[in-house]
Amino acid sequence: MRIGIGSDHAGYTYKQMLIAMLRDRGHDVVDFGTNSTESVDYPKYIRPVALAVASGDCERGIVLGGSGNGEAIVANRVKGVRCALCWNVESARLGRLHNDANVISIGERMVSAEEAQAIVDTWLTTPFEGGRHVRRIQMIDEF
Repeated sequence: MRIGIGSDHAGYTYKQMLIAMLRDRGHDVVDFGTNSTESVDYPKYIRPVALAVASGDCERGIVLGGSGNGEAIVANRVKGVRCALCWNVESARLGRLHNDANVISIGERMVSAEEAQAIVDTWLTTPFEGGRHVRRIQMIDEF
């Protein structure tokens, strides 16, 4: 799977960890930055991930920051992106299962490194159940 990933300075450490994990598992990872823990303005690195997912250049996207809130907001401003803010495995599972989340946002200050890896694993392996949720997803994409 081709996965875009981007972070601000507060999510940089987990971004590097997740890139290594994803590549070890055979995924093609596109790193949209940032490239250090030096303070940056996060939309510069998050919006390109969302645009890559919306255009189909990447099948999925992961955005990271301190809390993940701002990153989720920026990603969800792009038509066709359904970004779930994930703070545990269950939120990742439900984000895929019920909402067909094609992007997730994780806060490095909010979850452990092990939990972040488990969140990504769960999100990548959980299918969208479709059914009654499809029309809701279509309405979101039309908005």
